[in-house]
Amino acid sequence: MSDPELELGPVDIVVIGFPPDAPRTGEAFPIVVDLVERGIIRVLDVLVVEKDAGGVVSGVELADLDRDGFAELRVFEGARTGMLGDEDRDVAGEGLEPGEAAVLICFENAWAAPFVTTVRRNGGHLLAFQRVPAEEVIETVQALDAAEAAS
Repeated sequence: MSDPELELGPVDIVVIGFPPDAPRTGEAFPIVVDLVERGIIRVLDVLVVEKDAGGVVSGVELADLDRDGFAELRVFEGARTGMLGDEDRDVAGEGLEPGEAAVLICFENAWAAPFVTTVRRNGGHLLAFQRVPAEEVIETVQALDAAEAAS
C-alpha cells in the first residue's frame, strides 16, 4: 500500500502515573478495551514502568502483571509495535518518585483515519495540533456555570 493510500489516524501516547498509595483498582482499563472493541482507538504499545525505593527505574512485562490493579493490562500483552521503548521508559521514570509506577499507552485514534486519509489525498496537511487538557475544559465549564449563576 503506498503512503497516500495508508489509512492511519493520529497517534497519541498517554502516561498515567500511580503513586504508591493509589488504590490501583484497574477499573479504568476495561474502558480502554471497550474503545478498542468499538474501533475508536487501536492500542499499538503498552509499557509499565516502576521506580523502586532506591530510585532504580525498570519496565515491567505485561505477562508479569498480577498485582496492584494492573493485571487488566495483560489483555494488551501482544501490543508491541516498537513505538514505545527503553528511552520512553527512562523518560517516564525520571518523573516518578520512588515507589511510583506509570502506564504508557500508545494508541491510534482509529476514528479519525478516514478523515485524515481524505485530507491527505486531497493535498491537505497538518499545520498545527493542540490538545486542551481535560482539567482546563472542566475549569472553563465551571467558570461559565458560575458566571451564569451569578447573572
